[in-house]
Amino acid sequence: MTWMSTLTARLGRLLRPSRSAPPVLHVASDVGAGPLVALVHGIASSSVTFNNLVPLLEPNFRCVSIDILGFGRSPAPATAEYTLDEHVAALHATFKAQKLRGPLILVGHSLGSLISARFAAVHPHLVSHLVLVSPPIYLPPTTLGDRRAKLENDLYLRAYDYLRTNKEFTLANARIIAKLLPIKGVFELREEQWEPFVKSMRNCIENQTVISDLARVTAPVDVVYGGIDQFIPRGGLEIVGRMRGVTMHRVEANAHIIRRRLARVVAAVLTADLPADATPALTPAVTPDATA
Repeated sequence: MTWMSTLTARLGRLLRPSRSAPPVLHVASDVGAGPLVALVHGIASSSVTFNNLVPLLEPNFRCVSIDILGFGRSPAPATAEYTLDEHVAALHATFKAQKLRGPLILVGHSLGSLISARFAAVHPHLVSHLVLVSPPIYLPPTTLGDRRAKLENDLYLRAYDYLRTNKEFTLANARIIAKLLPIKGVFELREEQWEPFVKSMRNCIENQTVISDLARVTAPVDVVYGGIDQFIPRGGLEIVGRMRGVTMHRVEANAHIIRRRLARVVAAVLTADLPADATPALTPAVTPDATA
């Protein structure tokens, strides 16, 4: 290589636009001691999602609650498209910045479960156990054989499209819903969160890859969901329930939010791996799923 071509190559590297480093997310709480559990919340929410779960885990685990990109007190970069890859990269950067070394237990709720599934697929050496709570699994119609499942799945996706394209309607109803929920701040959608909300919905929920991501996960996977969850079509759950290494847990009389009953089931799933003398007495209200 001549000196001219060497100089040209170096100049090219200098002038090439640099890819900005993923932002470090806000760690809302870091409590307890023991095996590390990272908690990842869902869309239009924050780490208060896990208010009923953390007290159950804290005696036996180190619980780290993280606000996802664009929500809670985490950064919302102006250039972000809020793809799954961006959410995962920010989560990984946060683990590195906080020196949270794996293998760890990763618990994701709602959108956080989709982020967690991709994270576990991309970084298998960092995840020892994956728990998906209330995962909103929507699939392309061609992957669903049952006509009723196709219709249900399509209705959800049409509803999300309507919410994305009718900003004032969505913001107004979000304020009403927030006042009715039992956990303050568990659902918050403000004007400044609109871009993270609509882009995360479109790029992560409506156009998702959770089935292919779970197929790549090497850690054991538990799925915990409410029997009356209003955001989960059953077609996707049935497919996930038939996958290798996945155990399903249906919690009766529970919807999407992690109320106390659902929290007890998640805690029981995690403490099952602890030594018997370290496991607290938990009596979850859970019904074995037919798909398990």
